[in-house]
Amino acid sequence: MRERRNYLLLMGLILAAVIGAGFLAIPGSPAYKKPTLGLDLQGGLEIILKAVPQPGQTITPQQMQTAQQIMVNRVDKLGVASPNVALQGSDEIVIQLAGVHDLAEAAKVVGSTGQLQFFDFEKDLADPTVNANGVPTPYPRLYTLLKAVEKDTKKGKPQAYYLFGAKTHYTTTTVNGKKKVAKTVKKNAVLAGPFPKRSQLIADVGGKQPPDTTILGVPANTEAVSGPAAGAPVKSSANGVYWYLFKYYPDKPDGPPELTGSDLNEGNIQAGFDNFGQPQVQLGFTDHGAKEFQAITKAEWERGKFVSGLAGDTSGTVNQAYAQHNAIVLDNKLQSTPYIDYTDESLRDGIVGGQAVINHMQSTTASKNLALVLQSGSLPYSFHRLAESEVTATLGKSSLHEAILAAIAGLVIVALFLLALYRFLGLVAVIGLAIYGLLYYAAILIFNVTLTLPGFAGLILTIGVAADANVVVFERIKEEVRAGKSVRSAISAGYGKGFHTILDANVVTVITAMVIFLIAVADVKGFALMLLIGTMISLLTAVAATRALLGLLSGFRWFDNPRFMGAHGQQTAKWMQIDFMKRRNTWFALSGAIIAAGVVALGVSGLNLGIDFTGGTQITFTTPKAYPQSTISELMAKQGRADAYVQGKKPLPNGDARQWQIRFRDLDQKKQAALQSSLENQVGAHILGAKSVSGTFGHQIAIDAIYGIIVSLLLITIYITIRFDLKFAIPVILAMLHDIAITVGVYALVGKEVSVATVAAVLTVLGYSIYDTIIIFDRIRENTPLMRRSPFATIVNVSLWETVRRSLATTLITLLPIICLEVLGGATLKDFAFALIVGVTSGAYSSFFFAAPILTIWKEREPEYARRRETVTADAGTAALLESEEALAAEPTPGLVDGILPTPAEAQARRDKRSQRRRSRPHGRTR
Repeated sequence: MRERRNYLLLMGLILAAVIGAGFLAIPGSPAYKKPTLGLDLQGGLEIILKAVPQPGQTITPQQMQTAQQIMVNRVDKLGVASPNVALQGSDEIVIQLAGVHDLAEAAKVVGSTGQLQFFDFEKDLADPTVNANGVPTPYPRLYTLLKAVEKDTKKGKPQAYYLFGAKTHYTTTTVNGKKKVAKTVKKNAVLAGPFPKRSQLIADVGGKQPPDTTILGVPANTEAVSGPAAGAPVKSSANGVYWYLFKYYPDKPDGPPELTGSDLNEGNIQAGFDNFGQPQVQLGFTDHGAKEFQAITKAEWERGKFVSGLAGDTSGTVNQAYAQHNAIVLDNKLQSTPYIDYTDESLRDGIVGGQAVINHMQSTTASKNLALVLQSGSLPYSFHRLAESEVTATLGKSSLHEAILAAIAGLVIVALFLLALYRFLGLVAVIGLAIYGLLYYAAILIFNVTLTLPGFAGLILTIGVAADANVVVFERIKEEVRAGKSVRSAISAGYGKGFHTILDANVVTVITAMVIFLIAVADVKGFALMLLIGTMISLLTAVAATRALLGLLSGFRWFDNPRFMGAHGQQTAKWMQIDFMKRRNTWFALSGAIIAAGVVALGVSGLNLGIDFTGGTQITFTTPKAYPQSTISELMAKQGRADAYVQGKKPLPNGDARQWQIRFRDLDQKKQAALQSSLENQVGAHILGAKSVSGTFGHQIAIDAIYGIIVSLLLITIYITIRFDLKFAIPVILAMLHDIAITVGVYALVGKEVSVATVAAVLTVLGYSIYDTIIIFDRIRENTPLMRRSPFATIVNVSLWETVRRSLATTLITLLPIICLEVLGGATLKDFAFALIVGVTSGAYSSFFFAAPILTIWKEREPEYARRRETVTADAGTAALLESEEALAAEPTPGLVDGILPTPAEAQARRDKRSQRRRSRPHGRTR
């Protein structure tokens, strides 16, 4: 009774969670949330940044690649999934963002140069922004400041140039329900700059100085910095922003600036709060930076002490009029001016320890963004924003609809398959999958996961994982029922024995997902997050939801019927009881032949790398009327460029566009001219230009993914060694490498294009292969103590017979949604599905025909198993070995039933029954 109450309570909690998930998913409900789609599914914002080198700098491909990687890291830390960050031409970077709520803030963070400088504030200020007494005298406007030093600017080569002119601002106010727009014209506002060269400034404004504008320079060896008021401003500022001139000698060892961002330890930078709960950024210096910072603060302490002494200050407290300050400047903006307490004797030798703080931050978001910029490092160049516009999805709405349709069709087919195979248990599994689906979708909404095509790979894999957790338990339940237990007892025993198997398999999958998520970025991180969430929820639904449901139903008499759940008859058909281990050389030869063919194909033709890796050409054009993206994509497919990325710019509300950009792999001039001619003839395209673009899936991202795989393999090896044995761990790793090698080899053989989606598919193979192998190895571990006299090959064969139905069922369940994707999806989705089909099939194969034989070979070298093998004739066969095992047991073997050998569990159950009958007889011997 108590157990039934627990099940009712558990089902009540699950029902409450499902209802809550429904409120999140149902449009119109108060808690309804829309899912965030990635750039490949919904489009987003495109920002084009142009590199602006400093005097003496030259733009190099290596430095531009460095800038690209820094921007990828920043975007990733902003929480943007599936961003596109590509080099365009020789000095431009194109960034496409999706799922960002504050686009302006994101663009600002990504494009921030991140040049951090530390100045000795009062000492390093230049005239006229400091008076004779060392008091700062900032100007309220940059124009008036540069006008005041215009004569000094002519004495040397200006440090930078600004363009000034009239700027119009529009403000909207609502009065009595009516909107009013007010126009304000600000004279001599900054229109462009700073640029290190006058020619760069002119080029930025169209190649010609606009009328009624003024160009002013910053004097040589100075730097114009904006920030809050300090000291005694020349005049009050309307917006609270003031301008300073700092002395600037970056080539001198002692500056100024005295310290730069290169003196920071990026690992010791973090956003936090001060003692009053105000946001701040904590900084840590390198060893060299710590020494310099100590020297600067020591000098400021001594100067503050001297100035206060001259003034006759004996109060014993800090007076801001005498205190000396640091100036922390980021990208020409004064972030903070912390002072040194000259009355604190502990600071006589300066600040020791290499720690500094940027305080007076405007908000928590501002402090986090500043920490992000500093953590990711300084960009090698300043970047000027050339353009900003909305773009459509790279896959288009049609691909999204196809993916959704395929997912629904796959789930329906999986449900029908489970019903056909497990009867009423299948219905319970379908209910469990429905609960899993709702909770999974709710988790995606709650954690604001950005859905991308690689994320669908994680989703498809977790459908198989979620269904398999039920399959493992149900097969266990059916074994127990066949062994003679009641349905109620079989359910309890099935979950008891199946839980450890499910736990091991899911823990290994979670390890893989977590490591890849923590190390990798962009699309790979999105895949790992979807896999992690799905695995955790599938474990909950299999262990809790279906267990509670079966526990409640098991109390009814009508439920206690083996046929009702498909548990009548034998578990393993006779044709499945082949001697797997005897034929292991055949399996190895088959795998070796496929891998060898793949290696040859890789050596001859290599992989067909797509534009995500190799880069290519981008054509931009306009059309006289708006077209849907599908029209342009179909046109490209007819030209043999189905792999091209087609995006509309500045789309209309219905998604159609007149401005387009198409990225594809490089073509020779003849083919590119033919493509442009086709666009002109078919849709009236007006070609605006063509530029080379780099791959969006950067080299470093691929390396991060590889590192993630290596680290996860090491952790998995440790876990399996603890839970099983080191000899169990190595075959798992080798099987995974076998599956990746086959998948890559098949891609090389058929010449299919390798894209970011392919990488996600290969990671899916990694997860599935490990999961399936662990399930089989868990059964081998369980049978080993039950078959105490059998050779290891016999133990493995029996374990494979007992798990072959589960493996076939799980493989089919995983493949069914993928096959739907292959049948119903477009070109991109078909390529994606192809990689998954190859990988999942290889994963199922390797568990039986590669990992298990390798484990057998290693274990048979152990003295105990070598001795067992010698006691049986070489040609005895598995059936004879099993009969020998049973004959040596305490009771005679139950023998064959209908020509099929019993499993160890069935044999043990029969022996238990005979023991019970003996115990029930009268004492003494009957003659």
